[in-house]
Amino acid sequence: MAHTAHGAPGTPTLPGIRALSGTWAGPALLAVVYGLWAAAINRDGGPITSGNVLFGVVSGVAFGALYAAVRRLAPALPRELRATAWATFAGVSFGFLYSLTDASVLRSVGMAGTVAASVFAVTFYRFYTRE
Repeated sequence: MAHTAHGAPGTPTLPGIRALSGTWAGPALLAVVYGLWAAAINRDGGPITSGNVLFGVVSGVAFGALYAAVRRLAPALPRELRATAWATFAGVSFGFLYSLTDASVLRSVGMAGTVAASVFAVTFYRFYTRE
C-alpha cells in the first residue's frame, strides 16, 4: 500500500506579520486617503496649517477605526443588518466630507441618504445572492 510522502519542510514564516498586514492594510490605506481628502477640502485652497493637518489626521483615524469596527463586526450580523451597517458607514462618511464643502445641512443629509440607500441596495443584493 502506497502512502504519499511528506513534503520537504518549507521556510518558516511569521504568520503574525502576514495576518496583521491583511487585517490592517485596507483600513490604514483608506484612512490615509480619507484624512488627506478631508484636509484638502477643509483647506479650501489656502495654505497648509498645523490645524489643517491635525484635522486630517483626526478624520483619518476616526474613519479607519470605524471602518475596522464595521469590517470586524459585520460578518456576525444577519444580511439585513450587515447591509445597514455598511450603508450607514458609507452615508455618514460621505455626508461628513460633503458637509465640509459648505453645502447646506439639508443638501448634505440628502446626498448622504442617497449614498447610504445606494450602498444598502448593492450590499443587500450581494449578501442575498451569495448566502
